Amino acid sequence: MDLGITGRVALVTGASKGIGRAIAAQLVAEGARVAVSSRDAARAAATAEAIGAAMSMAWDTDDVDGAAGLVDGVQQGLGAPVDVLVCNTGGPPAGPDPLGFSRADWEAAYRSLVLAPMALAQRCVPGMRERGWGRVLNVASTSVREPLPALTLSNVHRAGTLAGWKTLARAVAGDGVTVNTVLPGRIATDRMAAMHGSLDAAQELAREQVPAGRLGTVEELAAAAAFLCSDRAGYVTGQALAVDGGLLQSI
Repeated sequence: MDLGITGRVALVTGASKGIGRAIAAQLVAEGARVAVSSRDAARAAATAEAIGAAMSMAWDTDDVDGAAGLVDGVQQGLGAPVDVLVCNTGGPPAGPDPLGFSRADWEAAYRSLVLAPMALAQRCVPGMRERGWGRVLNVASTSVREPLPALTLSNVHRAGTLAGWKTLARAVAGDGVTVNTVLPGRIATDRMAAMHGSLDAAQELAREQVPAGRLGTVEELAAAAAFLCSDRAGYVTGQALAVDGGLLQSI
């Protein structure tokens, strides 16, 4: 299937590894001109070279005020505005006690998971509306539907962003701009390995608990994300698509 995004400018944040890198690589494969960002400039540059991205920039989601500069830098570097925005970031710290996080922990998670993606959207979406085409995608988690133990900060803030995205989607749908979210379940990433002690341990648990009987791959998640970023998905907006091997039990 031709996704119809050849030549489109795409910005993918948190793209130096894992899910973000896989999404960026998939968009490159679909012909998009992709800019990747990461908090580490060297890793971002290495990723861009490895996957054939058009450029790289350093940006930390904690730097909400720097979001506008990131978007402007991509436009200057590629000579065209951002058509496809993919907001991806790592998760905040875990902890067994929902009341055990400091105010600083809460504020940092809010900046990274709520303020940062909204700041990027504020910079990109007005131009998309003027041009009559745009794709905005946030990478969240299945925890927005079924909160996960020990992930209080992620549960709360990702759900908040999902509500904001839904509101935004309705406001811009008539202008050719879609706003969606992809919800990774248990995907084979470094974070999954860290949460379970090793990837093998996570895989063993997945065999018992995930209906598909295994962890998902970042490539499978990226394929779903790329479709939501495509021209073909123009009538899909305000949605949260779970890529979880059937793990969620909610409707």
